[in-house]
Amino acid sequence: MYDMKSNPNHPEQDAQTQDNLGKIQVTGSLFSDQAKEILSEDALAFVAALCDRFARKRDALLSARKETQTQMDDGALPQFREDTAPLRDDPAWKVAPIPDDLLDRRVEITGPIDRKMVINALNSGANVFMCCFEDASSPTWENMVNGQINMRDANNGSIAFTDPKNGKHYQLVDKPATLIHRPRGLHLEEAHIVFDGKPIPAALMDFGLYFFHNYQSRKQRGQGVYFYLPKLESMEEAAWWEAVFDFTESYFTAESGTIRATVLIETLPAVFQMEEILYAMRKHIVGMNCGRWDYIFSYIKTLKNHTDRILPDRHAIGMDQPFLDAYSKRLIQTCHRRGALAIGGMSAFIPSKDPDEMARVTQKVIEDKRREATNGHDGTWVAHPHLVTLARDTFDQYLDGATNQRCFMPDGTYDAALLLQPCQGPKDENGVRKNIRIAVLYMEAWLRGIGCVPIYGMMEDAATAEISRANIWQWLKHQVSLDDGRTFTTEMFKQWLNQEVADMKAAAGNEEKRKFEEASAMFYSLSTDKDFADFLTIPCYEKLE
Repeated sequence: MYDMKSNPNHPEQDAQTQDNLGKIQVTGSLFSDQAKEILSEDALAFVAALCDRFARKRDALLSARKETQTQMDDGALPQFREDTAPLRDDPAWKVAPIPDDLLDRRVEITGPIDRKMVINALNSGANVFMCCFEDASSPTWENMVNGQINMRDANNGSIAFTDPKNGKHYQLVDKPATLIHRPRGLHLEEAHIVFDGKPIPAALMDFGLYFFHNYQSRKQRGQGVYFYLPKLESMEEAAWWEAVFDFTESYFTAESGTIRATVLIETLPAVFQMEEILYAMRKHIVGMNCGRWDYIFSYIKTLKNHTDRILPDRHAIGMDQPFLDAYSKRLIQTCHRRGALAIGGMSAFIPSKDPDEMARVTQKVIEDKRREATNGHDGTWVAHPHLVTLARDTFDQYLDGATNQRCFMPDGTYDAALLLQPCQGPKDENGVRKNIRIAVLYMEAWLRGIGCVPIYGMMEDAATAEISRANIWQWLKHQVSLDDGRTFTTEMFKQWLNQEVADMKAAAGNEEKRKFEEASAMFYSLSTDKDFADFLTIPCYEKLE
């Protein structure tokens, strides 16, 4: 653990430190001795320093997002920036050399911050475990603090868990996966810590506490502190994170480059600024990832007013669609040109006990990973430990003994027209009903504090509910004609929603503390409101506790 007293650049009585400590207050419960350790005075002093330096700029960045979205709503389309064209045209610059323990990323597993699942993911045989404090976790106060406890114990090697239901014991293997932390996005706040009277940016809480409690243990093992950054939309947002990294390394007198980040390209605006994002973070960035489910949501959200860009049923939108294929290949071209890694997207399938269904899952995963490998990705994501070997075997066929494919460059020009190309597909009642079921089941679990849920053979997170409600919102706004000729109306949606929720309640039986009423009411509101909510997790957070 870092001790402020040991850093001559930041003595304990430093006036600014004391002033910041006076501005930060934890309103959430310190529910255990370990929680008190996580939220120690020194840890809070660092989080307060981050808030003092970066919270106002973060607010300005969110305002800039709204201004850009207003332009899209008024008819503009995303495009490549004219002011940064010289940067894109300059072939000379590269990102900083990548640490050895981040060069092989062929299989990454992602998952929530639950203690048992953290251990299973680290033991899965994957190269990397991306532990998600964002879309795969419901941000209850206890979840967020316990997640930091789990991260600290995972990094120092002491993490263990005994299941009270069956007595099974879980502990780390000798060579676990490389751990990468995913903080919450810039748009989210943490209501249980306030700075200067306002809830703090959740990203600064997650990032700050993780670095504070894990920098030394990782340094002792010869590792840096690694992050996955979600939902960036611009070069300026990347520069904000770069400034956070620089400040943190200075605060702890750590070597520049101790912090390394992989950026998720999961918003439509970001795909038009990938090169700029790499440049802004070139001292710390190692790669980019195709966060494809959120990317589909962002496509709908960004172009929601464009009648010629209405997506079909989201269950029919695969990576073979031209706009998604272009997204994948342009990301690879951009990253490899600058010496960075290009990681593929999530396979959300989970194993099935039924042999026929498992054969179908296996084939789907192989097809997906083969497409990514042949495109030139350096690695990929899976959601379940049992799929790690399958994904690795598929990638190994194409890497041919190498640790990555940074030398490979996809052919083709993937311009704005391709990145924005509409796609065709079904628009029918079955798709709407499936959207309803998945979104309500997920939101109901989320409101109970569960952020990663197996539904119909897939491991679903918040991105699933986002696509589902965006799909329905856009169809209602534009009065889409379904394939059978009927116009999709709010009355039709409400009828189907009520029917599906009744079936969910019946299937759940007399289980206590289920939240179907709250989830369905919230889903109806989010899907039918005149103004599209940027993220469902923001209004849902108000209902969480």
